Amino acid sequence: MDRELYPFAEDSFSRFPSQSNIYGLCQAGEHELLAATLKGKVVSFTYQELQQKIRPVAKEVQFTYIPVDAEIVSIDAFNKSSPKSGLVVGITFIKDSGDKATPFLNIYCDYEPGSEFNLESIAQSCLNLELQFTPFQLYHTEVQSDDGGRETVFLLSGHDQRVHLYKENASLHQFEEQPVERLFPELKQLPSNVLWMDMLCIPDGQRLSAFGCQNGCVGLAVVKQYQPEVLQSWRVQFDSPISIVLLFPLSSQKELLSGEKGSDSEGYNLLVTSTIEMAVVYRNVQDKGLSQSLFLAESDQWDAVLCALVIDLDFDGQKEVLLGTYGQELLCYKFQHATAGEEGHFQLLWQRSFKSPLLSIIYLDLTGDGLRELAILTLKGLHILQHSLTSTADLVLKRLAKRVEALNVDSKLEPIEGRKTHETEKDSSQENLRLNTSSN
Repeated sequence: MDRELYPFAEDSFSRFPSQSNIYGLCQAGEHELLAATLKGKVVSFTYQELQQKIRPVAKEVQFTYIPVDAEIVSIDAFNKSSPKSGLVVGITFIKDSGDKATPFLNIYCDYEPGSEFNLESIAQSCLNLELQFTPFQLYHTEVQSDDGGRETVFLLSGHDQRVHLYKENASLHQFEEQPVERLFPELKQLPSNVLWMDMLCIPDGQRLSAFGCQNGCVGLAVVKQYQPEVLQSWRVQFDSPISIVLLFPLSSQKELLSGEKGSDSEGYNLLVTSTIEMAVVYRNVQDKGLSQSLFLAESDQWDAVLCALVIDLDFDGQKEVLLGTYGQELLCYKFQHATAGEEGHFQLLWQRSFKSPLLSIIYLDLTGDGLRELAILTLKGLHILQHSLTSTADLVLKRLAKRVEALNVDSKLEPIEGRKTHETEKDSSQENLRLNTSSN
């Protein structure tokens, strides 16, 4: 394993007043993070210009209607789908009043123009919903609305073996619970408590939907979004609770600096991690379901995998798989395509040790410079890792040089027909000039 492949340097670490959990970190807007601690505190993390330098700033946000003795379970946030605007933040917590523990879901959203993206204002505009179940993951996803537009909704899994849907009622300016089967028929009958779910919109008005359960069951479905209908579904059983399910294309969808585009000919994949078994990637799931699997070797050697992320770390157009473990290791895997001698497989490229268990990972541009940072929530606090600017600058210069070289080659390879036309026009112009000169 080559240590030089590790592409990050730690920029900052923020220690929190109490520990968090696997549902405790989310992105809020383009350049900001929200981290929830178990003792009722929510911390905003961003970078700001202070004394002519960009510096990390972590500060507590006072969200209303969260008691001081509350234990926060999960947090999530999203920007409303266009043409609507505004940031929405959801927080689940359990209030211990002595006689009994009461769970709640608070949804924060400011409808006043000019305040819909102001976190301080949003934190004061609360819809407080008492729950009849212990909450787990709070997740958001886009759905197709009746008028053909897009809308973002909250999904909340609970200990009642159900997933609950919360959708905005535009006329009342608030969110309300609706039957989940209306928009998500694949979540109607579940075999156990859902610990993690993930969804991905794919072409032809369809979505891939995956969930992992406490009893080790993993469910996958292809769903038609308009007038929702389950087109295909698969299930597979593991021997331990599922910690993460993550849907992803292996190739990057973004245009590379070289001018090439990542192909998606290999389709979509599903990463599954559990508490005691090796992580596994199911390949080409929209066509083959859960029949084609590749295990990530050694992923079970550092205790349970608690978080995962699939991103293009080296900017080559092919994504890497990151796993964060309770054993304090960050593991990076890259897919190696099949050769004459062996089949395609995921290879462990590098690993990095931390001082406490890893709980959550997010990849976002915190500094606003166009280059994303890796935010890692651990049991002790938040680590911010930055790409090496030297190696990134070298990569940009190399790709720009290739682009310029390609443009120069294209300009030299002018078509013969075009060249003949140009020469004919030149001869004609010279003849006209000769005739005009003679007449004068």
